[in-house]
Amino acid sequence: MAIKSDINETGLPADIVRTLRAGIGKVSAEVVEEIRTRIPEYARPADEISVKVVKMAVEEAIDGFLDRIENPGASFDPEPFRMIGKGEAAEGRNLEPLQTAMRLGARVCWRRLTEIADPLGLTPQTLYDLGEAIFVCLDRLADAAAQGFDEARAHAAGELERRRNRLLDLLLSRPPAAPEAVADLARAAGWRLPRTVAGVALDDRHGTYRAPALPPGVLGGLERPAPCLLVPDPDGPGQAQLLDHALRGHRAAIGPAVPLAAAATSLRWAREALELSRRGVLPRGLLRCADHMATLVVFKDEELVGAMAQARLAPLAHLRPAQQDRLAETLLAWLRHGRGAGEVAARLHVHPQTVRYRLRQLEELYGDQLADPDVRFELEIVLRARQTLIAAGP
Repeated sequence: MAIKSDINETGLPADIVRTLRAGIGKVSAEVVEEIRTRIPEYARPADEISVKVVKMAVEEAIDGFLDRIENPGASFDPEPFRMIGKGEAAEGRNLEPLQTAMRLGARVCWRRLTEIADPLGLTPQTLYDLGEAIFVCLDRLADAAAQGFDEARAHAAGELERRRNRLLDLLLSRPPAAPEAVADLARAAGWRLPRTVAGVALDDRHGTYRAPALPPGVLGGLERPAPCLLVPDPDGPGQAQLLDHALRGHRAAIGPAVPLAAAATSLRWAREALELSRRGVLPRGLLRCADHMATLVVFKDEELVGAMAQARLAPLAHLRPAQQDRLAETLLAWLRHGRGAGEVAARLHVHPQTVRYRLRQLEELYGDQLADPDVRFELEIVLRARQTLIAAGP
């Protein structure tokens, strides 16, 4: 790319360019000193690598500028300043110090040009053209540095993301990975090892998934076939609120807090809760497994619960469906809330005499079984499951 400096096509006379080149060392030293004095990020001892880089950059900029003044059609090579921009990213700085340094260098060069304009015989128009060329060149150098900076940041972010993805794979592996391997990869990924974690399952069943804005430290597996997250120290101060805010408007299930080695287990529970939510067994929206543990346990093996229901609800099997529903509802309330007819009636919003009648029917149907604590426990399990499935609908 040629810089359009508006200087005549033949450029400056060769002797003037030679004179300017002869002063590069002095001007460069002045620019470097002013940069080190006025910009804290570069105010390091002279033997520091960063100061050498600044000196090289200043000399490269001035020399390249003179090349293009001497030959206006010369192409612009952005690579040196792309590399400088990458170096700034590697140092952990933003572009502001570098841009400030470049503007400062341009002012110093312009000041020196105005001081030597008369001895060199530069006309006001030529001096104006040189000033414009300086700032056109400055824009090109700044653009090249910004491009290199952005490339380095994108590469670093991509590499960090890849490391975090590998860490998530390792943490969710079964059997659990060796603690030493986890610690090494966590260090490389910049992830502080927490005491506990919670897996989060996110619903993308309809392909309309919108990525949440994640709190710091959360490992994201948002591009996976079954999107998931891993939340460090989920019971820590403010973590619940941060997660609620991030997942607002999403269908998701948060697994229980577990030790790091059990991360896969927490995510498995979260996925099971999410599936129950899809079926209507659990509510929609944001679920916390800790609030639904009994339901999760009951539905962990539905075939087993179904077999137990067939056995324990057999005394009701010959009744009409409406009778079965009334007696099942009364029996569950009796098991959950005590054996007084008045308390059960209050829970069911019916007359106590109605409850007494139903309880006598249940005693006739079940006989001595209702005196057995194990039978009562199993009855409560199957009746809770039955009630949940009825509420969920077809």
